[in-house]
Amino acid sequence: MSSKRRVCDPARGPWFGILLDPRHNSLNLIRLALAFAVLVHHSWPLTGQPDELRFAGDTLGGWAVAGFFGISGYLITSSRWSNALGPYLVNRIARLMPAFWVCLGLMALLFAPIGYLAAKGTLDGYLTSAHSPLNFLISNGMLQMRFYDIAGTPLDVPYAGAWNGSLWSLYYEFLCYLIVAALGTFAIVRRSPWPMTLGFVVAVFAQANIDRINRLTNDNFDVVLMLKLLPFFLGGAVIFMWKDRVGFHWIPGSLSLIAAFAIASLVPGWGVQASALFVAYGVIWLSTVVRQPQLIAKNDISYGIYIYAFAVQQLLAVFGAHEWGLLWFSLAAAVITVPFAAASWLFVERPVMRRVRGKKKLNTALQRGKLAEARASDQAETLNLATEKRAH
Repeated sequence: MSSKRRVCDPARGPWFGILLDPRHNSLNLIRLALAFAVLVHHSWPLTGQPDELRFAGDTLGGWAVAGFFGISGYLITSSRWSNALGPYLVNRIARLMPAFWVCLGLMALLFAPIGYLAAKGTLDGYLTSAHSPLNFLISNGMLQMRFYDIAGTPLDVPYAGAWNGSLWSLYYEFLCYLIVAALGTFAIVRRSPWPMTLGFVVAVFAQANIDRINRLTNDNFDVVLMLKLLPFFLGGAVIFMWKDRVGFHWIPGSLSLIAAFAIASLVPGWGVQASALFVAYGVIWLSTVVRQPQLIAKNDISYGIYIYAFAVQQLLAVFGAHEWGLLWFSLAAAVITVPFAAASWLFVERPVMRRVRGKKKLNTALQRGKLAEARASDQAETLNLATEKRAH
């Protein structure tokens, strides 16, 4: 075996840096920071403030969602590569959908009635108005948000007619899950990092030619949003595919963040998507050097912060809190959102995931038991044959 072959051997570790330790990283903390960044981003439109800070044409919230997708691409690809298609899909649905449904329910049963009562002084007509609460639950229940108001509320706020503008990205994230699910059925994609790398290049190329694609798809906005986010998800997936050869180290980690900044700022139009690979590497590298408290390590409330913050901010605006200014409005929203997020984690997300994983462990144990039973049966049959031969 040549020296080059030994260096590339995954069993001997990556060319440089370290592998991401699934138990000792700060991805929970980073996702929590990204979720709060989305909250701060929404404070501008929800208080009616103009001139939100932007970089390379995108907002703070846009870059935070990009970071989410990069991390998700790495972790979800890891999940797909270690699970059969069925368990993978069950895990992904269990992680997103129950908490999402509970969130929709609280919008219809708590947030919107308060907003309706505040605006009209009565709940008469709430259940039968256009975009009724039941229609809100049915129409949006499969992740794709078809409308954002409930019975016309919220009203009399700077950003009227939307209770939860954060939920739009979950549909596209789940589409990314399905793409990885499909790619994972091909052995060549599992064995070699090059097909996933090619997929990332194609996604960036598509974004670079978005005007032509828009003409072909009649300006389908789903295509626009998907091509905006897909490169970040595939960027994380590519990092996972190269993990046995490309470890996490402070030099390429720092250079990746610098490269992402340079490409996004210097290349107009598609530079943001071209920087996705470096964004994903840099963010995941940060998780190997930044420490997180044990409380956050054991409790991931980032999803809850993401899905509840917008609604909490709108409810604050219903009662005039948007006049407090960006800082105090954001702080108040963060403080009130945390209990909702913690409840979502403690009473919905974690119990559902434990139940799903418990079933998986049970099935694995049953399969191992059946295998052991079959081996014992084979051994007993072999012993019986040997005894019969000796008797003859």
